[in-house]
This record gives sequence, C-alpha cells and structure tokens, in this order.
Amino acid sequence: MQSPHQILGPSRRSLLLGAGATALTAAAATAASTTTAAASTTSTGATTSAAGATTSAAGAASAGAAGAGAAPAAVPSPDTLPLIGGPDFPIGLFWPPHPYASTAQRFAEIKTAGFDFILSGNYAGDGNIFQYQLGLARDAGLKMLISDDIQIRNMSRWFSISDTTTDFLSVTPAEASALYIRARDAYGPYSSLAGFNFYDEPGAGWFATLAKALSISRELAPQLLPYINLLPSDDATYYRNFVDVVQPSLISFDRYPLLSEGREDENYFHNWAIVRDAALHGDIPAWVFIQTLAYNNHREPTAAELLWQINISLAYGAKGIQYFTYWTPEAARGEGFGPALITVDGQRTPRYAAAKKINTTWLHQVGRELKPLVSESVVHANETPLPNGTVAFTPTAFVTDVSRSPVVLGTFRSRDAAVKDRWVLVANRSHSTLAPTVVSVNEQTVGSVGIFQPAKQAYAARRVGPIPLELEPGAATLIKLGAK
Repeated sequence: MQSPHQILGPSRRSLLLGAGATALTAAAATAASTTTAAASTTSTGATTSAAGATTSAAGAASAGAAGAGAAPAAVPSPDTLPLIGGPDFPIGLFWPPHPYASTAQRFAEIKTAGFDFILSGNYAGDGNIFQYQLGLARDAGLKMLISDDIQIRNMSRWFSISDTTTDFLSVTPAEASALYIRARDAYGPYSSLAGFNFYDEPGAGWFATLAKALSISRELAPQLLPYINLLPSDDATYYRNFVDVVQPSLISFDRYPLLSEGREDENYFHNWAIVRDAALHGDIPAWVFIQTLAYNNHREPTAAELLWQINISLAYGAKGIQYFTYWTPEAARGEGFGPALITVDGQRTPRYAAAKKINTTWLHQVGRELKPLVSESVVHANETPLPNGTVAFTPTAFVTDVSRSPVVLGTFRSRDAAVKDRWVLVANRSHSTLAPTVVSVNEQTVGSVGIFQPAKQAYAARRVGPIPLELEPGAATLIKLGAK
C-alpha cells in the first residue's frame, strides 16, 4: 500500500547538497581523538548546514564516546520520556501551519483543539524556523517532535551508520554522534522539544542504522523521545523485526481505511492486529495516524468516521493518536489532497470542530484511563463474515455474551497482577448506524460494574447484570468490571 506520507517528504538530493561532508569529517576526527570528558555544549544558532557548524571540545568528547564502539545505550523507561510517559494520553498532528502561518494565534488554535504535540513539516526544514516554532509551541503549551532537521536526516536517513569508512553513503558512529549533538544543542534549550523524528516509513533494510541512531540519541540525550513511524503493511515480520532490531520506545504506523465510494480498507484490522502484537511483544506503546482528509482513492471523513478510527484504534490498544493531516497540503504536492482540519488558506473545516470535540470531551479522558492498562484481547462480536485478521467473540471469565449489533471489544488489565479487575471498551463497528448492544457479564466473577463518564472522569456504578448500550455511529463506551 502506497502511503501519502512519502509525497510529503523533502527531496533527498536537496538535503544532500547541504551535507557539508568535509566539515563533518573534520569534526568527527576531532571527536574520535578527544579523551577529555566534559558537559555538552549549547548552540547559539540554527543547524541547517553541517558546513556552517562547529563542534566544541566538550561536544566532541561526547561524540567520541558514543562512536567508539561502546555497547548500545540502555533503553530508557517509558515513564521518563516525553509524551509516552506520564498519565496524559498524547494527541498529535502532522503537517502543522507552514512557516508564514506559524503565529502565536495559530499555535493557540492547535492547543484549543485539544492537541498536545506537533510533528513538524509543511516546509519547515530550516533550523531557524524550527527554533521559532519551538518558541511558539512552548508558549502555547505544546510539545514538538522535529522532522527534517538536516543533522538528524544525515545520521539516520540519507546516510547509513557504519564503522567501515569505505561504505557508500555512510557516516561513522562518531560522525553520526557529532551530527546529533548539533541538533540537540540547537533545540535542547527549548522546553517544548519532545524529541526527533528519525525516519518516516523506513524499509526493513534501514533497521540496523536506526538501531545505531537511537542508541546514540539515548546516550547523548536520554531525556528526548526518539520517534520513528512505520509503513502500513500486512507483513507481521516487518513490525516484529523493527521491535527486535531497533529497540524503539514506541511503535507508530499509518494506514488510512476510509476509501472512496464508501469502502473500507479490507486489511485495516489485520494491520492493527499485527502492530498490536508487536507492541505487546516489545512491551512498548502503539501509536497510529488517523485519516482526516480525502486523497487519491480515499474519501473525506465525516465526524463519525474520525471518531470511529479513534475508537477502533483504542480498542486495539492505541496509546497515542496522531492526525494526518492538520493543515491541508497544497495541490502542487500531488495525491489529490482535499481539505483537512484547516484549509490551504487557513480556514477551519467542519473536521476542526469535530476533532476539537473528540479530543477535549472524549479522547483525553478515556485515553487517560486506558494509557496505563495492558491490552489483553480484541474481538469482533456479531459480525459475519469476520474481517481479515480479526478474532470472533467467545465468552470469557468476565463477559459471557454480546448480543444484537456488531461491535469491537477491547479488553484491558492492570499491570499490577494483584488487580483482577478488567476494563472493556465496546466500540461501534459501524461509522454510519446506531448500535444497540447488550453486554452480559458473568455474575459469578464480576462484583461491580462501572460505566465511564468522561465529563466527570469517573465511573457511574450500575447493578451487576446485562448492560444495555446505545452506541452512536463511531462511538464507544468504557466499562469497568470489578472482580469478586
């Protein structure tokens, strides 16, 4: 499946022209020969050109340590990293306002719609622009993951990382460390910096270099989130190998299920199932992009279809939601992009209001409940035939029956094995019709039932017995089942 992310990336050739290989090699040589330990430096400017930047003795020392063949840096605990740590559920966007539209008012507009972080893009490829946007994000209470910084691109995408200096289009670990230091020191003073986007949609052949790049990041800036977003794929090995080889802090992917003429991507659930499996295998959070706009062979989502994508993703264990896109890519980029949340000329569409309502009245609240829990199972009830890659509902120790409408049930447990309760997210399988549903619980094992009330951030108690639900198109309900 061709992903529209690819069309939004910069030209490889245009970035290679600014690589500054001579200066980079000199800096790396200095790093390799430096043995004095010192603190990292603070940059006084942007990092758009390696040729225009210099590495201080202190920074070079760090680079030398990182590139000297040491063991890979330890993977930080998720609790210590931006966005994936803490109790709040992260909601992000890609393709923010372009540089000329990057104002305090526009970034406040993003925050008002319930977003927490921005993946940079939309022609923001210059270090000065990144610093300016980081300042706007800081003032608005947003975090940023920087994409397309040339230093990060050169260490993780345009060149491989290799100890063999004769490898074509490669940099050494010491050179990669020197590149990372420039980016870290340029943007690190901004509290809004969450981390760097190392690669969008890498092929499996790039995993070894990404593993080295993430190790360098963790050694030189363990407080930052190293981010990678994966291709849509029906190959489970692709995601498992990513987890095993790269050792990421999260797994993110994009797949857009709303096709033209009212159709759905028949392998959407299958893709989610194998990503969920890989996330559980690595004990890392799973993030996903949701579709906000029409493009080639894909339709413009309704408000219910935005909500449906989110709730299906939550049922499959998503711990972060990202919107593709926020600002509308202009027609000249190709792919036939229609209006997203904000049009090309800066006007709000109905999807801005829909996203704001979803984010501020449902997703942040229910996400806060689900974020610390572990996905135990995902099943489809009352659906014939079953979509590819899905599992049919069968009775469990807590839920004995689900009747009437087709729904998707995601069951979650606490990480604390002493807590025997279960949480069940019941999501409407349909984004166009009401779903009257009855969930029957096992009264021998269930001692209490609570229905989550997002406005109160609390559970409303009800009697133990059959639970009737009326799910609006695309909607979901979270139920807490207290164990006896």
